[in-house]
Amino acid sequence: MLYDVLIKPFADMFGAPDFLMQVLWEGLVSGVLYALIALGFVLIYKSSRIFNFAQGIMVVFAALTLVGLHEKGVPAWLALPLTLGVMFLLAVSIERVVLRPLVNQPDIILFMATIGITLFLIGFGEIIFGGENKVMITRELGIPTGSWEFEPFGGFLSIEQRDVTAVVGAVVLVAALLLFLNKSKMGRAIRALGDDHQAALSVGISLSTIWVVVWFIAGVIALATGIVWGSRAGVSFALEVIAYKALPVLMLGGLESVLGAIVGGLAIGILEKLFEIYWGQPLLGGNTETWFAFVLALVVLLFRPQGLFGERIIERV
Repeated sequence: MLYDVLIKPFADMFGAPDFLMQVLWEGLVSGVLYALIALGFVLIYKSSRIFNFAQGIMVVFAALTLVGLHEKGVPAWLALPLTLGVMFLLAVSIERVVLRPLVNQPDIILFMATIGITLFLIGFGEIIFGGENKVMITRELGIPTGSWEFEPFGGFLSIEQRDVTAVVGAVVLVAALLLFLNKSKMGRAIRALGDDHQAALSVGISLSTIWVVVWFIAGVIALATGIVWGSRAGVSFALEVIAYKALPVLMLGGLESVLGAIVGGLAIGILEKLFEIYWGQPLLGGNTETWFAFVLALVVLLFRPQGLFGERIIERV
């Protein structure tokens, strides 16, 4: 009875239900990672009105730092906190050297500054780590590399254990982030700065401290994303391209919405996988995952320019 009501309608449309479940799972994992990257963009934009173009290279830089430290003989259990320390120093350096001198400058100047940060980190990273592809230290970090195999509905379903770890870790990270933003004093200050910049500054909230904190949180998110993506595809500067998938997520969910980043990431991850498997490959020859998310975001923007969860801007003359 349950199969006839919940599964059979989809089976008639998409074929074998076990294959549909496999496709949905792969889309969910990709969507979780897209959402994580988008969260880094959202946090920095909410607190400083800066669109951080450097978030993608931060993913690569964090992953390369972790792998590079391990290659130098540092144990994985020590390399992980040391990498977090490097991301904190990076956040402090960006605030002191780049952002503080540019306070009250036009948004385009700050955006161009993040492009400069991107180019610097690419060059600096290549000098330190080289340009070759590296293998993520998955086992050393305690991330399982096997798979679970099931036979639901008489078919076959394979789930990578590292993907389950990634989803669980992402849920824990997002929950911790929401608790921090809603319950801690610093989190409330970040939200206040995002709601009303001038009012927050007028009551004594330190802009420089907030910037360091949010850039460090973005660095933590970048490290988590880099570990997961690196375990799937290796660690190299080509990994930066994956971060561009966060752009349609931001357009879909809204640039200032944490919830929008989560929902938008999951929606794009699942929908692009369904479209690729069931329509892209049979009708268009495949490779639709490179552009489907951007087309979907464009369609949404035509009807809702602020995104699904963004606040509607009303200007009165």
